Amino acid sequence: MNELKLILESVDPVQFWGANNEHYEIIKNAFPKLKIVARGNEVKVLGEEQELSLFENKYNQITSHLEKYSALTANDVEGILSSRKAKSADDASTTEKPAGQGGGGEVIVFGTNGLMIKARTANQRRMVDSINKNDVLFAIGPAGTGKTYTAVALAVRALKNKEIKRIILTRPAVEAGENLGFLPGDLKEKVDPYLRPLYDALDDMIPAEKLKLYIENRTIEIAPLAFMRGRTLDNCYVILDEAQNSTDLQLKMFLTRMGPSAKFIVTGDVTQIDLPKKQMSGLHNALRILEDIPGIEIIYLTGEDVVRHKLVKRILKAYGDIQ
Repeated sequence: MNELKLILESVDPVQFWGANNEHYEIIKNAFPKLKIVARGNEVKVLGEEQELSLFENKYNQITSHLEKYSALTANDVEGILSSRKAKSADDASTTEKPAGQGGGGEVIVFGTNGLMIKARTANQRRMVDSINKNDVLFAIGPAGTGKTYTAVALAVRALKNKEIKRIILTRPAVEAGENLGFLPGDLKEKVDPYLRPLYDALDDMIPAEKLKLYIENRTIEIAPLAFMRGRTLDNCYVILDEAQNSTDLQLKMFLTRMGPSAKFIVTGDVTQIDLPKKQMSGLHNALRILEDIPGIEIIYLTGEDVVRHKLVKRILKAYGDIQ
């Protein structure tokens, strides 16, 4: 049995191992063949040479992430370790996934209070690359994969960089399996509950007073999908969220609103369709007939892209939404 000794010199051991040793438990579970002993800033690891080599590689990746971002979450650790089987003793021949998948990538936009909004997974980074090359992007995946959040961040970045004049965010006003009944108030108050997730994303990225001004002067417009009919949307980013709840005609109507200088992002989760049983989702058909058109890219996010609480991935697996 071989021994590896490492010293945590440039990072805080408490941050590295996590509150209540949460990160330590994740790392230990990822390397069941190794005995890992951590005391202060010293780490001693016992095991076979190949496993020790992989451990040291992942240790360096985690340390580098903490040095670069001055922060480390359980999701970051799980993302970095997610490729640990690629060169394990059981299967040394497979190709390792990209390093830093859980928290790497350049900042898309700086949000409120210095919050760094970044593409944290491989497919989120594909979204960032794709929108620079294509005018229509479909981001399809289960809950928690960051598809809407990343899309909004890309739009906010373009607005801050003065690449566009407006952001338009829209959703089908479909009840998610619940009968909300009569909602009091004016039109805005009636539709706001359907659009709340879009407001939540914007709250992270734009200071409250500035966001209020943008909404009042229609620099940022948030409206139900039905309000897009008959319009030409140009010099803007337009995001259709929850597209699985749009019909074939609605989705065709939306996509044909596109002006010469617009970028369209469509997000959806084909496992959560809330349309009445007699209505078919238009998203399935759109993905089928548009996949080979130049200027349109379709990106499928998976369980590897889930960036919410670590239990979300397990819940989605239990429901069969991801493998």
